[in-house]
Amino acid sequence: MPRLLVLCVLVLFCFCISASTEVCTNALIPGAKGEKGEMGEEGDAGKLGKAGPPGLPGAQGEPGLKGEVGQMGKMGPAGDKGDKGDTGLDGLLGFKGKAGTTCDCGRYRKVIGQLDLNVSKLKNGVKFVKNVVLGLRETEERYYLLVKEPKRFREASVNCRLRGGSIAMPKDNNTNRLMVDYVSEAGLTSVYIGVQAQSQDTNGSSTYIYADSSPLQGFETWNQVEDVKSPSSPSTNSSCVELLSTGTWARVDCEANMFFVCEFPKSRRRGGGATPAPASS
Repeated sequence: MPRLLVLCVLVLFCFCISASTEVCTNALIPGAKGEKGEMGEEGDAGKLGKAGPPGLPGAQGEPGLKGEVGQMGKMGPAGDKGDKGDTGLDGLLGFKGKAGTTCDCGRYRKVIGQLDLNVSKLKNGVKFVKNVVLGLRETEERYYLLVKEPKRFREASVNCRLRGGSIAMPKDNNTNRLMVDYVSEAGLTSVYIGVQAQSQDTNGSSTYIYADSSPLQGFETWNQVEDVKSPSSPSTNSSCVELLSTGTWARVDCEANMFFVCEFPKSRRRGGGATPAPASS
């Protein structure tokens, strides 16, 4: 009887377990949603984020005030000769002059002829002084004077300016040849000319210009063994140029004492007469 009772209890217990739909777990079941809490304190600033894309360009601002006048730059190269202008209008007729008096034309013609002869002699005398006494050379636009006083380049430039000119700058083949003949006839091998290195590029090469700050204008006659693109030696100042008796150019130390050539422009006076030639030293 007791065994039967125990068996019935076990069968009933198993039936209750199999009939139950609930499953026993260790998970906690969440409760109902609570009310909204109070706002907390402001947190620390976060890390700086990446830069965003650029925005749209803003509206153009108002023009600023006009600045002060800048310093005058270096003189640029001479421009091309302009076209000939139109002929002006004819001027008004002058008043009628007084009647002339009878003159002895033959006597005046004789005086004029003698004056022409004297002028011719004077021109020959001036030419003799320029070419023989002073030893000048000239072109249609300039005189050239060889100064046989050894000086450094800067001193030579100042010396030419004190004479009323500048250190000679051979800007074409004809002028270069005239100066070469001038130097050769004097028995010299080289002289200073007005060509000098202006600056050095980032790669160390030098840019050469004339003494009047104008570019070389396409005329250069460097010696074949001369490397003008190489940087100057740090222990020397080889940024000046000499004209050799061979007709070529070469770099030379600006501190070297050398002879030099000065040039003087022929400025025209009213009436077509030229200014006097420069005085020799």
